[in-house]
Amino acid sequence: MSKPTPISRRIIYFGQPGVVVCDARCSKAWGINHRPRISFSDDPDNYAYLADDELGEAPADPGTYEGGHGKPSEPSERLNKWCVRECERSATSRSGRGDEVVEAPDLSRRLYNQPWLHETDETGASS
Repeated sequence: MSKPTPISRRIIYFGQPGVVVCDARCSKAWGINHRPRISFSDDPDNYAYLADDELGEAPADPGTYEGGHGKPSEPSERLNKWCVRECERSATSRSGRGDEVVEAPDLSRRLYNQPWLHETDETGASS
């Protein structure tokens, strides 16, 4: 399966210019509050969101909304308020200039909340 081309859009975010960038894989978007994750200790902050290949397709409607917007069901709805505030697959610049370069998160691997506790070498083995 080929990776979709990332998409971006200039927005006004809390009254300031910004840019939202998305990897355009809505079928894999669970929402930051619903994406399955694994915990590594009793510390509630020591977790990682599971990688895409560890998960199936995300629900069409994960049940979360932002400003009346839900997860997009059509390409024309992409980069709505849900995408900016709830989607784990997007990133938003917050410089206030709107010219900051941002990249969508790489969810082909686990995304650690405390990455310094899980650093790996080039082979992927934990150090």
